[in-house]
Formats: sequence, C-alpha cells, structure tokens
Amino acid sequence: MLEARDITINYGPREAVSSVSLRTEPRQILAIIGPNGAGKSTILRALNGTLPLARGEILLDGKPLQSYARRAVARRIAVVAQEAELHFPVTVLEFALAGRYSWSSSSAWGWESEHEVEIAQRVLSETELHGFEARLMNELSGGERQRAVLARALVTEAKIFLLDEPTANLDLAHQATMLRLVRRRCDDREAAAVVITHDVNLAAEFADRVILLKEGRVIATGAPRDVFKPDLLSRVFDLEILIDAHPISGAPRITPVHPRGTGN
Repeated sequence: MLEARDITINYGPREAVSSVSLRTEPRQILAIIGPNGAGKSTILRALNGTLPLARGEILLDGKPLQSYARRAVARRIAVVAQEAELHFPVTVLEFALAGRYSWSSSSAWGWESEHEVEIAQRVLSETELHGFEARLMNELSGGERQRAVLARALVTEAKIFLLDEPTANLDLAHQATMLRLVRRRCDDREAAAVVITHDVNLAAEFADRVILLKEGRVIATGAPRDVFKPDLLSRVFDLEILIDAHPISGAPRITPVHPRGTGN
C-alpha cells in the first residue's frame, strides 16, 4: 500500500504542506477534505511521485516511492486528475486503452491485444460510456470527459487510486455512480483510494476515513462520524455548521448555516 510519513512540501519559500502523514488500506476509501488552497492536490501529486518533498518520505509497498521506475509506479497507482491533457484528437476507447500502456512493451498505440480491448470495453460499460468508443474526447461534455478519465484509471487495474475531485462536472446520479464504482473496485479487488472532494456529504457516505486539512496541516483524521463534528468543520471552513444523521444511511449529514441578511 501507499504511506506518507511526516511529509512537508514547499513551493519556493512557502510551506504548502506541513508534516502530513497518511496510509492507504485495502478495501478503504480515504477522503481528504479542506478549503481551496489547503494543500489537497499538492499531497496527491506528491503521492504519485510528481512533486518533490522537502522533508519526510513516501513508501509504496514498504519501499521508497522514488526507488521505483515510473512505469512500475503506473502499474500500482492510477490517477484521476481534474482535467485530462490532450495534445491531439483521440477516441474514448483509445484514451481508455492508454491506461494499459504501463503493461505493454510498445512505445505507441498498437499494443492493443484482444484482452486489453475487452478490459477497456468492460470498464467503459461500467462508467456508462458504452457506445462512446468512437467519439473524440474533445467532443464530450465535461461530465462525460470526467467519466472517461475515471475509466482510464480503472483500466490500469492498479491497487491504489488517487482521485482529484472525481465527481467534478457530474450530476447527482453520476456522482453516486462514480463513487460506487470506486467503492466496488476497493471491495472486490482489495484496492485502496485517496479521494479529494469538496463535497463533505459524499465523503460522509462513501469514505471509510477522512483527513481534515487546513493551510497544509492536518486538523483531524478518523472515521467520518468522528471527524465530521461541528467544531472541527467550523474551524476548517470558517463557517457555522449543522450536523444531523442521514435518515436512511445514518451517516453524518452536513449543512452550512448561512446567516440571514438584515437589509430591508
């Protein structure tokens, strides 16, 4: 699994993340919650080895992350970024198949065996993109594009998933679908996921553990029921918070309290 030990990350003279520790566990979703600028995406990039550390260490299966070749990391860690970078037109199927690149000895498209295509087709169906195989990625809506990005990550069959706002641009139905897919992958294949999200109610429903982050520092960590407390959330978001129980699941349900205006 993936573990960060007391990591600090700097942007020039500024300390963006300070002494953060976390560990992924099989069959668990870890959500990182915090306001804009808290350092959430910075942590995710460090966990994937794309940002250097000022202090601390990151271990993958007990070994330093930097000791692995990039292809070896890609086989073990899949990333769902907020935006997919596309430098030339590519179909949805080709984009999904790119998730198998780390398993191939080929250096360009053309490695697709029947087995690889079957995996990609199955995942596209799971992400509700069946029938989109020949569509170009730049022709998709924001929500369709985000589902394709998740599909490419699932196609890797990695054991660790790093997801940066995976439900961005999705409607309510597809938000639930995407997180159910992540949950199913964790449960069925003993995978683990680290999810950055601004939606605390989705995190309360789907996450096993939560890290509350503010200004690059951990404010609290634990199960949603233990972390989603009015005083802790108010401290993180500088907002009055009301918490009750979801009437069906029993999970914490978070509602921000906005004071009424006093104008005429």
